[in-house]
Amino acid sequence: MSNKHEVHSSGLLTKLGLFTAILIVISSMIGSGIFKKAAPMSLDLQSGGLILLCWIIAGIVTLIGAATNAEIAGMIAAPGGQYVYFKEMYGKAFAFIYGWSCFSVIQSASIASIAYVFAESVNAVIPLPRLSEGMEQYTLLWIFNPFAGFGVKMLTIVTIIFLTTANYLGVIFGGFISNVFTSLKILGILIIIFLGLTISGGSVENLSPLGESATAQYGSSLGVFGAMFAAMLGAFWAYDGWNNIGYLGGEVKNPKRNIPMALFVGVGTVMAIYLLTNFVYLYVMPVSEMMEIAGRENTIIAVEVLRKFVGNGGAFFISILIMVSTFGTTNGTILASSRIYFAMAKDNLFFKSAGNIHPKFKTPYTSLIMQGIWACLLVLSGTFDQLTDMLIFASFIFYGAGAFGVFILRKKMKDAHRPYKAIGYPVIPLIFVLFCITLVVVTIIQNPRDAGIGLGLVLSGIPFYIFWNRKKIAN
Repeated sequence: MSNKHEVHSSGLLTKLGLFTAILIVISSMIGSGIFKKAAPMSLDLQSGGLILLCWIIAGIVTLIGAATNAEIAGMIAAPGGQYVYFKEMYGKAFAFIYGWSCFSVIQSASIASIAYVFAESVNAVIPLPRLSEGMEQYTLLWIFNPFAGFGVKMLTIVTIIFLTTANYLGVIFGGFISNVFTSLKILGILIIIFLGLTISGGSVENLSPLGESATAQYGSSLGVFGAMFAAMLGAFWAYDGWNNIGYLGGEVKNPKRNIPMALFVGVGTVMAIYLLTNFVYLYVMPVSEMMEIAGRENTIIAVEVLRKFVGNGGAFFISILIMVSTFGTTNGTILASSRIYFAMAKDNLFFKSAGNIHPKFKTPYTSLIMQGIWACLLVLSGTFDQLTDMLIFASFIFYGAGAFGVFILRKKMKDAHRPYKAIGYPVIPLIFVLFCITLVVVTIIQNPRDAGIGLGLVLSGIPFYIFWNRKKIAN
């Protein structure tokens, strides 16, 4: 009965079939990373072969994560996804810290960074205004540059406000429009792949060196190992979003079968698309050129690759495609994420008003406003790459905890029906957990600024939990 009530309270019905569920997984993953991340990765690795290897490793790790997560998604098919799973695994305190982390860094920084790439793609077609050099270089607390790339940041904030307002009014992009956006996005990427392989005049030699570059200077005490992990944060950002389907547990038909299936097919499809796309980037453009583009502010590698062999018309086409892609993904993230805080407020573990439903529009409007304001502040805090590194670092703490939860629930709920069981248990889930730990530790060593801010935002939830929990007990 509670399931029925939750579906009713969010205004959504159990009507999403397997095909739509697969498209939701694909559209949640393909947002901005595939158009953008190859350039900063080239700075880290300075080798075509290592860039492709990064995409392969990140894809396999994501597939293992999805395969492990699918066991829990099949067993606990409830709205709220990972938040609900953690409540079952580790209790409400840990579930709260996860939900708080989604608000403070993971989902809010996702919204900020996807909208940021939307603004950058507009900037590639119509150059946006900038402030004076002195203002752009202004630093707050020796860490933040709020006015750098000011025009791009302002358009990012306007985009977040516009889409938050659309969701507030209930004028949300329905399943049909979401499917159209996803199909256009995939079609556009396939056009890049086709044109790149046929008329670009590229060369397989651009992919060399396949291994470590003899002239590479890694800005890391961990050498090529550290550089691989730094670059992998970029690839993982592109693969991120696969677990969003869990938030819709109450709205997918036959969820215990369809959610695991959607995870496998969706992640596998995205991995194939990403490898082909990055192969094309490298086929058209040598790593040295990519590194030069990465050094320029507010550039998008996909736009520059097309510009190289189709001219400004190609750059314009791809910029429009990225606008379509990132606009749709930002909207989906705003919609799905606001549900986590809504669910937490219902558990009396968040600002009480976040549980409000608009009397007329039937949307969690206060939750949407809070999320929108915080995402806008995060836009001012850093660049696209800083935002994504920070959120992937935080995400992997919880991805690791989620996979470890499979072991806990095998003991805690040993008699529960499992329509799907994690492949290669216990070895494969354990490999995923160890990988998550390694990625978190290496990021702290490699990238202390972003890891530190990310960790600070995660832990900032502790005093709030104590406060809300006491209040709950007092009531």
